[in-house]
Amino acid sequence: MFKKPTLIAAALIGLFSAPVVMAKMTAEQAARLGKDLTPIGAEKAGNADGSIPAWDGGITKPIAGYTVGMHHPDPYADDKIILTITKANLEQYKQYLSPGQVALFEAYPDTFKMNIYPTRRSAAYPQFVYDATKTYATTAELIGDGNGIKNTAIGIPFPVPQNGLEAIWNHLLRYRGLSIARFGGQAMPTESGDFNIIGFDEQLLVKYSEPSVTPKELEESNILFKFKQAVTEPARLAGTALLVHETMDQVKTPRQAWTYNTGQRRVRRAPNVAYDAPGTASDSLRTTDDFDMFNGSPDRYTWTLKGKQEMYIPYNSYKLHSDKLKYEDIIKPGHINPEHVRYEKHRVWVVEANLKEGTRHIYKKRVFFIDEDSWQIHIADSYDNRDQLYRVAMAHGLNYYEVPTHWSTLDVYHDLNSRRYLAIGLDNEEKMYDFSQTFQDNEFTPNALRREGTR
Repeated sequence: MFKKPTLIAAALIGLFSAPVVMAKMTAEQAARLGKDLTPIGAEKAGNADGSIPAWDGGITKPIAGYTVGMHHPDPYADDKIILTITKANLEQYKQYLSPGQVALFEAYPDTFKMNIYPTRRSAAYPQFVYDATKTYATTAELIGDGNGIKNTAIGIPFPVPQNGLEAIWNHLLRYRGLSIARFGGQAMPTESGDFNIIGFDEQLLVKYSEPSVTPKELEESNILFKFKQAVTEPARLAGTALLVHETMDQVKTPRQAWTYNTGQRRVRRAPNVAYDAPGTASDSLRTTDDFDMFNGSPDRYTWTLKGKQEMYIPYNSYKLHSDKLKYEDIIKPGHINPEHVRYEKHRVWVVEANLKEGTRHIYKKRVFFIDEDSWQIHIADSYDNRDQLYRVAMAHGLNYYEVPTHWSTLDVYHDLNSRRYLAIGLDNEEKMYDFSQTFQDNEFTPNALRREGTR
């Protein structure tokens, strides 16, 4: 069970646990954005004891010494560890941890630990994202029982969420840039720590975030973003590719997906690229909708906004992101090397998803812990059909300050039953993400996928 939120009154929790209310944000609520709330709805003030500082705008421009193409230098390299949580002192800090995090201490009592650093509220987005958030805050609305969205564009649609579906749509639509090329890979170590790298090249074209796009244009195209992924290594998998068109109204048109198989040299529609189908080359250690902590249609779950709490989450993970590390420095038996992981105390929204009767998924319940400053899910605890904790995922985020955007540099999915994990997004030995691309729509078609696969 998740811990009782420390910042939301019990009466308010009751409101959040009520059935989904499709109510628009009021003008009075919207007026708070940029005042006592940040431009995307977080509490601007710090917490009572000062362990979470006030938000001062985050990092809005590249730091000194950075040039485009670099693995981002750590703006907080001089910060010292303020405490280390181990199995020995776990009881003192459980109130700030998810059940999944606690389970990792139980599973790996001799090696898992959490180094806690000062909290730095570094998350920031471009001004046009803030402007759009305020512009559409009073018009954005869910449709189709929450399986679609309309009358919004560019910004965070529900900066003051009234229910769990609004909060999860904020995660789905948070700003990550416009046209992005990502390079990296994933590792699935054995229990002893042996691993091979599966390499990926990924391209993302985010139609929802284009600075000039209007809600009407998005409604007419019904496309939120287009995503393409190609396996680059090992040789036996190289050339396998995936194309996804994510829709805005998923009732009107569900996600469209295609795959290219190198053996058959054919592009095929892939309606199974959704929900709990195994993720690409993941050895079944994550589901398709685990990617990016959660993606796709929310229609198989009932979503409840449980409130807000203070929590230790991976944050400002520049050390883990560094090109001074090799993959073997990070991948260790049981879990990634805790010496390279930075945790901080932040306020998170807690969203619980329970499987609807008559639908199926390997996760009966999921609990998401969403950073208030970015709407990035940082922790996801998933439960099986026996109501047992099954998997815990952690997103290690940082501010890509040339954009700026807060996004994950590495996502780690722990399977508590097999005692294995998947680390996806490894880029320490690769060239850095490129946010300056100018991809075109014709590069995200089945024909384009076929052409690239036959090169």
